[in-house]
Amino acid sequence: MGFIRISLTKENKNNDMETKNRLIIKTSRQKGEIWKMVWILLGVFFGAFLFDVIPIPGPPAWMIMLFFYLKFDLNMWVVLYIGVTGSVLGRYIMSLYFGKISNRLITVKKNEDLTFLGSKLSQNLPRAWGFVFIYTLVPLPTTPLFNVMGIAKVKPLTVLPPFFVGKFISDGYMLLAGNVIVTDIPSIIEGMLTLKSLLITLGALITMAGILFTDWMTLLQHKKFRLKFNVFK
Repeated sequence: MGFIRISLTKENKNNDMETKNRLIIKTSRQKGEIWKMVWILLGVFFGAFLFDVIPIPGPPAWMIMLFFYLKFDLNMWVVLYIGVTGSVLGRYIMSLYFGKISNRLITVKKNEDLTFLGSKLSQNLPRAWGFVFIYTLVPLPTTPLFNVMGIAKVKPLTVLPPFFVGKFISDGYMLLAGNVIVTDIPSIIEGMLTLKSLLITLGALITMAGILFTDWMTLLQHKKFRLKFNVFK
């Protein structure tokens, strides 16, 4: 009987050890999967951030979101929320440093003109929100918008909330459309070099030039449209 009890005790201990080892392995795998997902989502955030922190029109941030979404089979809404948050932060930081750089590139008079425009936009918050929201939905890069906002020193509250909502809608649509249309990752890269994307970039540069060369004081105070091209130092 004693021998049987000792054998049963050893067997129970071995079973306990096997159970503990399995739990350790399972826990380690779960932690590994969690950290892998964290790094992937950080890639979404910083990818969108880097796409939108540059001060010149480039590939839209939804492309990097679509890449991670399809490559790792992620939840679309999680990718969208994290990606748009990174994009908004990138645009905000871009507007801050571009506003400081512009002082070295643009004349004092033009800086005053754009600051006047910024003050007018900040005074009428509903109209400013409506303009930013609609502009974000239009298939044009938002780089010129935030370049001008940085120069004009527009308050973040005037731009960021409607930009977040508009970008969430427009990028969400692109992710849904991309999930249906795109069948492989190279198609995303090819989409960056299409004639349509080049025309959109050209449209953004024209928009930027229009905002930059318009005499806003004359337009808003005297209701007269006038262009001024001597805006650079």
